[in-house]
Amino acid sequence: MPCSAVTLSLATITAIVAVALLAIAFSTDNWLYIDVKRSKIQTYAQRSGHDSLKSSIDSKYIYFTRTKGLFRICYPKERPAKVPLYLSPVETHCMNIDYFIPDVDNQTKQFSEDAMTRLHMGRSMIALFILAFFTVFIAFWTGVAGCWRRSPGNITATAILMLFSCLLTAGGMGLWHGVEYYEKEKVIGEEFYQQWDNVLRDNTDITYDWSYIIAWIGVGWALVSAIMFSAAAICLRNEREKEEAMNMQYMMPVHPQKQQYAYGYSYAYPGPYYHGSQYGPYNY
Repeated sequence: MPCSAVTLSLATITAIVAVALLAIAFSTDNWLYIDVKRSKIQTYAQRSGHDSLKSSIDSKYIYFTRTKGLFRICYPKERPAKVPLYLSPVETHCMNIDYFIPDVDNQTKQFSEDAMTRLHMGRSMIALFILAFFTVFIAFWTGVAGCWRRSPGNITATAILMLFSCLLTAGGMGLWHGVEYYEKEKVIGEEFYQQWDNVLRDNTDITYDWSYIIAWIGVGWALVSAIMFSAAAICLRNEREKEEAMNMQYMMPVHPQKQQYAYGYSYAYPGPYYHGSQYGPYNY
């Protein structure tokens, strides 16, 4: 089996896997799992007589176990009664993360510098993921053309586009970590970690969930796909050079030497005959 057929098959499979993983991660809401131990907080509030904490436990969403994605915050267990929620496509009660696009009421005008930095990083993160998917869409057509025409140039372009998509998604992941850092360490607000009650902090576990994990795996597979497409382009180029060299051997004409013609015709060409010569046709 030719080298190009094997590498093209592997490159196509890895590209499909990468796009599928990134699409699943982008559209699901399990990047962070925030496990709130409500029973312990309620027990503490009852024992201490902390009235404001008692009211907050049932009204504020930060006191409920939740998952967080790129677009939604969802509640797989109990859900806050006073927060407007809707059913997501996977039948989970969720609320949207607001990126203020567009900012109709100019609400961001009152944001602090750290809050605006977080917001810009969040917007840029979404933009990078969308641009990465658009790049993969273009790579699909260049890959189809390259396989159909067996063109090393088209396959090389596909490899470059897949590498570009890998870098874009990796950049989006980096910005996601930047948003996470600002929400936990920089931004001041009731819903952010810096202003959480100490009881809430002590009884909350924040872990990375499966959507985050498969997003990084998808970035890795995108890089592998770019490498495999590059290898396929090299194989196609080498195979084409070998085919051209073989065709040149068949097409090259064989020219006999002039000396061969001279010997071949020397015996047939009638030389000059003289009267009385022993070689002439007439001897008297």
